[in-house]
Amino acid sequence: MRKLILTMATSLDGFVSGPEGEVQWMLNGDQEAIAWKVENLWKAGLIIMGSHSFRDMAPFWPTSTLVFAPAMNRIPKAVFSKQGPAVLEPAIKAIRDARAQVDDARQLQPGAESWTEAYVASGDLAQEVARLKAQDGKPIVALGGAAFARSLIAHKLVDELALMVHPIALGKGRPIFSDLPAPLPLGLVSSKAFPLGAMLQVYRPV
Repeated sequence: MRKLILTMATSLDGFVSGPEGEVQWMLNGDQEAIAWKVENLWKAGLIIMGSHSFRDMAPFWPTSTLVFAPAMNRIPKAVFSKQGPAVLEPAIKAIRDARAQVDDARQLQPGAESWTEAYVASGDLAQEVARLKAQDGKPIVALGGAAFARSLIAHKLVDELALMVHPIALGKGRPIFSDLPAPLPLGLVSSKAFPLGAMLQVYRPV
């Protein structure tokens, strides 16, 4: 059985974005932290996310040339949504539009079709995650928004949390631990400091 790793950036006071989804504070240009994120992403055999994150990411990554693009495009994906296959429409449109472009800057990147081929998990969250964990392969990495992360944590589906804690306090924003039915004890597995002040902290439930 493969494990599910939740990877999130968070502020010192525990928010993964501002109240309106603001995330500029985590884009500090720390090249060592970026390199770790890319290396960690390539360890995934499957990327999972909620429907909101999928709708945001699917139009962007197929033509992106950012350092994360090869992994984001080539690693298989699953999207959790009650919409069923309709949730794939942004990806289908992005691929279709890119193919129609003559501008080289909008060319599809290798693996881009994986967004249109994403598995749509529309059933019970715990059952769908159990089904994916039971498959052979490298670990599952969960990316995306606070609501999806909260659900995974609250249902005790996360085997490992990789939190990139940034040196900033937001005061208010979107948390990922607010739906816990009870306190969640965690054991520190490893930690790593990065040059511009971010601290990676990896935990497992105990």
